[in-house]
Parts: sequence; C-alpha cells; structure tokens
Amino acid sequence: MTMDSGPDSNTPSCSATNETTRNVHEAVHEAVHEASPPHATGVTRRGCGDEALYRNLTVLAGRLLNREPLDRLQPLSDLLWDALGPRGVSWIGFYLIDPAAPLDRARREGSMLLAARRDKPACSPIGLHGVCGQGFLEEAARLVEDVGLLGPSYIACDPRDRSELVLPIYRAGACWGVLDADSHEVACFTDLDVVGMTQVLVAAGLLDRTPSVRADRLQNTAISL
Repeated sequence: MTMDSGPDSNTPSCSATNETTRNVHEAVHEAVHEASPPHATGVTRRGCGDEALYRNLTVLAGRLLNREPLDRLQPLSDLLWDALGPRGVSWIGFYLIDPAAPLDRARREGSMLLAARRDKPACSPIGLHGVCGQGFLEEAARLVEDVGLLGPSYIACDPRDRSELVLPIYRAGACWGVLDADSHEVACFTDLDVVGMTQVLVAAGLLDRTPSVRADRLQNTAISL
C-alpha cells in the first residue's frame, strides 16, 4: 500500500504534548464511566497494564516524535507489544483508512489496511462494519470485554480472541486510522487501559483530542488486584 509520509507540520511540541496528555487523562476518566451498560456474566476483569507501566510507555512513545507519523507506527507497535504481550495482549497493531477505496460514512462503506502489527499476520483489508471501523467512523475508543457480545459485527482474524480495545489515531487534524489490541482472555482490557493507551498515543503525536468511549461490558465482573 502507499501512504503519504511527508512532513507533518502538526507534530506537537513536548510541552504541548504534556499538557494534552493531562487533559486527555482527566477527560477519558470521565468518559469511561458514561460508556455502555454491562451484560450479565461472572468473569474477572484484570486489565493488561497499570499506571506505572503506561507512564513509562508514555515517556518512550514521546521519543518517536522526531519521525514521520507513518514511521512511528511500527516502533510503537513493538513498544506496546513488548510491554503488554506478556500481560495478555495476543495482537496489537495499526489499521489506516484505505485512500484508494471509496469512503461512505453514512453507509459504513470503505476499507482499512494493516500498517503495522505485532506479533503475527492479520486480516487486511478489512471493512468498516467491525470494531476497528466503528472506532474510525465514530472517532471513539471501543472497549469490548467479550467479542461474543458483538454478534455478526465482529471480524474474527483470530478465532481465539475474546476481548478487544480500539482507539482512533489522527494526522493533520483528521482521523487517520486506529490502534487495535486483542486478547485471548475475556475482559482483559479495562478503563485503565483506555486511559493508558490514550496517553501513549498522545505522547507519540497520534492523538490530539479526547475520544469518547463506547464499551460493551460484562456484568458482575470482579476487578483482579
């Protein structure tokens, strides 16, 4: 695929990035509590990352700002995989909107191409009817504690995946694609992961606003401490 990787005049300064990170952190904390109501179950919600881990990842992600946006995606995938793979993430990567495919937001028609990933191949291209497409079209974080709740709208690249987290990414002020993370565990991702990965994307210059959060939650999920 061919992606524009020309100079990005909208790359934030370090001070601007730090201020945006603080603002996003506060706003996402508010948004996650307004997400979708839960469905009945009895599994444990544990989270992949923790605050200390995401603080470290945010610092490391900020070191990628001297690269073009497209060139940040694979090293950021590597960074997140190395940190979160041992904690339950089964796959992580970036999908970008396909500039060669007609885009009709009203009909949810269009496609996305895989731009970077760890640690195995994945579907590409994909349509916009799945969780990645929803995250792109709605420009929202999508937290799915059990992909079984999604029915036919779920795109199963790996049939073992049970939970998913998607966040939009931006370039030059426009939604450019999404970060997609999967896990073989039910309810692997939590609100803390939404906040943490949002901060990482802000630090990497790939997110310049606070995304709303739409979640498909399981009911009676205990928090693992």
